[in-house]
Amino acid sequence: MNYFLDTEFIEDGPERPIELLSVGIVSDDGRSFYAENQSADLGRANDWVRANVLPHMRGPKMSRADIARAVVEFMPPASKPKVWGYFADYDWVLFAQLFGRMIDLPKGYPFYCRDLKQWADALGIKRDRFPDQKGQEHNALADAEWNRSLFRFLSAAQGREPEPDDA
Repeated sequence: MNYFLDTEFIEDGPERPIELLSVGIVSDDGRSFYAENQSADLGRANDWVRANVLPHMRGPKMSRADIARAVVEFMPPASKPKVWGYFADYDWVLFAQLFGRMIDLPKGYPFYCRDLKQWADALGIKRDRFPDQKGQEHNALADAEWNRSLFRFLSAAQGREPEPDDA
């Protein structure tokens, strides 16, 4: 099954690791998951994050361990999930770190995230043709829902869902 991932985070340079603020995941079948990291140091947030992300964080706050457990329940490893994101490099690192190291991901989870931006580039489709976002931009759940919308748009443009070697 396809799952669409987005995170919000704090990044303040190479001396300090990126820090998870929130995670949103939407499944092909319309289910959704959203949680906020209760231990995030919001004092590290820069002006942009304070203006564009923090005002939209009103969801359940959980420990990182509880988020990881809830993600496994929402996205069972037995479903052999295919995870998609948009400019997903940091999203995937933050997601994997919920479980420890990359090799600690639950058995059945992929070791990589498929990237919608790379797929759009491969198809020659520019951002101005993408579907509009209906939810609040820079909210992890709304962005994950938009990722699903973009996936459907790109699938229609290609005439089918991508095969593993396509994207």
